[in-house]
Amino acid sequence: MSTTTAAPAGTTAKPAHRQYLRPSRLLKNSDPARLHPAVLMQAERRAASVQLRIADAITAFAGSMWFVYIHIALFTIWMLWIEKNPWPTLTLIVSLEAIFLSTFVMIGQNRQAAFQQAKADRDYTEQEKLLVENTELTRTIRDLSEQIRDLTAQIHAHVLPAAPEQPKGA
Repeated sequence: MSTTTAAPAGTTAKPAHRQYLRPSRLLKNSDPARLHPAVLMQAERRAASVQLRIADAITAFAGSMWFVYIHIALFTIWMLWIEKNPWPTLTLIVSLEAIFLSTFVMIGQNRQAAFQQAKADRDYTEQEKLLVENTELTRTIRDLSEQIRDLTAQIHAHVLPAAPEQPKGA
């Protein structure tokens, strides 16, 4: 099964690439009109900061299969050819790498949480605006319905003669 991403206007959809996970590339390769405003705001904020761009690049790379392949190759070379007793040094290196990678995972989680919060805030604001607009429209429709009923009653009173009262018991 192949996934697709939102392609820029005037192009065909392409298979999903990790490049769309990086905000600077998302802004460059996507039609802003097709992006949720919260996505656009977060991407612009992250693309404007060098630190956040570096964190996004590292996170995108660390979450790829190339990261796995490179580590398999490096660890194999390290264990077979570089050191005779590789375990103490290799354990230290892997532990330090795990510390840094867990930090980047948390950065990614914080980014996702900030994005979700921004999207939820914007969606809430939009829903509140729609609720106010719908309430105003409902009141306007009610007022117009009352005016139509009153005008109909006036027309009936003017056009139709008043029916004489029938005596009771007749």
